[in-house]
Amino acid sequence: MSEINTASLLRVGPDVLHAQAALLSETERRQMASVALLRLAALEDGLLPEGDPAPVDGVVSEAAADAIDRWLDAHIVVPEPDEQACRRYHAAHASRYARGERIQARHILFAVTEGVDIQALRSRAEQVLIAVRAEPERFAEHAQAQSNCPTGQQGGDLGWLDAHDCAPEFAQALFGQDDTQAHTGVLPRLVHSRFGLHVVEVLTRQPGQPQAFEQVREAVAQTLRQQAFATAVRQACTLLAAQHGVEGADIDAATSPLLQ
Repeated sequence: MSEINTASLLRVGPDVLHAQAALLSETERRQMASVALLRLAALEDGLLPEGDPAPVDGVVSEAAADAIDRWLDAHIVVPEPDEQACRRYHAAHASRYARGERIQARHILFAVTEGVDIQALRSRAEQVLIAVRAEPERFAEHAQAQSNCPTGQQGGDLGWLDAHDCAPEFAQALFGQDDTQAHTGVLPRLVHSRFGLHVVEVLTRQPGQPQAFEQVREAVAQTLRQQAFATAVRQACTLLAAQHGVEGADIDAATSPLLQ
């Protein structure tokens, strides 16, 4: 039997979350480690029975997931953003709250189906992403050869889209970006959705109409609450990592351990 390369382990406290952490992205390693740390915190608080099984490939039990939610409710306090903070954020990120933004795009879908080797699928998608970033003129060719979407036969063409035409996680990656990020061309990273992994090229972008602060105040406030929650969870995970030990993931590098 070949020996396990301990340098590639993802470990939190006594639990090995993944034996080949090098196959995971940095975000995936941080996500798994953060959830495992919160599970240990829930155990310490008596919110989870001692017999709860350790995470398998980073996935916790249903009971652990519920206990983590209760631990977060008890320990994470999110301050209510004030009017001035909301106005400053809106002024700096007005494009995120514009209405009517449209894009013309095409994609190459690597579908996640039952039994698929996720790591192999991601590796293939990353290779295609690199290839089309180097030669975007061959995007349609790659779509026809690689895409699991029927649009592949039309070179991956999705036509004109607005945010309501897309799955929420897909729309989040494509719409409402700050002006510095709202570029056209092949997106530099894979887009994850409920359907799989997407290589996406934005061909044309039509900006939406800005909305006055009064029209979007609650949406702005909710964004600031989410940011405050993510910061508090990150700080909690940093303290838990110092207590229990983490191997194979850099918890301090996470900008949002649970929400990425």
